Amino acid sequence: MIAERATISRAAERRWRRIVRDPRLLSPLVLLVALFAWDRIVIWMQVPTYVLPAPASVGRALVNGFSSGLYVEHLLWTIRETVLGFLVASVVATAVGAILVQSRTLEAVVQPYLVAFQSFPKIALAPMIVLWLGYDVQSKVAVAAVTAFFPVVINVMTGLRTVDRDRLDLMTALRADRWQTFRELRFPNALPFLFAGLQLALVFAMLGAIVGEFVGSRKGLGVLLLTYDADLDIAGVFSIFVILALLGVVLFTAMQWISRRIVFWTDTETIVA
Repeated sequence: MIAERATISRAAERRWRRIVRDPRLLSPLVLLVALFAWDRIVIWMQVPTYVLPAPASVGRALVNGFSSGLYVEHLLWTIRETVLGFLVASVVATAVGAILVQSRTLEAVVQPYLVAFQSFPKIALAPMIVLWLGYDVQSKVAVAAVTAFFPVVINVMTGLRTVDRDRLDLMTALRADRWQTFRELRFPNALPFLFAGLQLALVFAMLGAIVGEFVGSRKGLGVLLLTYDADLDIAGVFSIFVILALLGVVLFTAMQWISRRIVFWTDTETIVA
């Protein structure tokens, strides 16, 4: 009996070590512990629901929102704005970064303005963009694109610059022109940096779309968030937070998956955007 208990204890210890060493197993465990602590604190301290709802209340809000179809409609609207804004930012930022790297003079002139523009708070730019473009989807796409632009253009410029000198000398020895050097050497070298920037840009585009919906929109998770906040439906507010958090994780993971398939020769996660 003692030997059997010792065997069970060692097996449990090995399972625990495996969980601690594997982040994929540890992360859900941390979430469960946090939810349990949250639930106990709300019950023990008798916190009012309009201050901090229990996890069960948030779960019911999620179930009710998706079963009624309300959350699905607004979620799809926000995803549409996010993806369109991300695509616009990716194309424009890649083109701008590629052009600026070709000329040191042009880069020196334009880059301070890019940094200055990035310093503007997007929540302050959003009302003007909505005023110029209206309350339809195009204004939210524009806010999302503006928010996602900077990480892409900076990473593209960094990737196009950080080319091995020996490889450049080889292209010169082979009498390659500027376009051939860009196509065969500089752009492939910039791809890991580009995808590192795209991973951040996709999440930033979602945040930009939400900011645009805050300012003025007919649909979207941002509209629901403001509505629930005004009605003091804090469980509904937290349910939107959960959806946004999961959406951000899904978008980021999807871009990581795409980057691993395209830029398979390097680890883009090690590149700082």
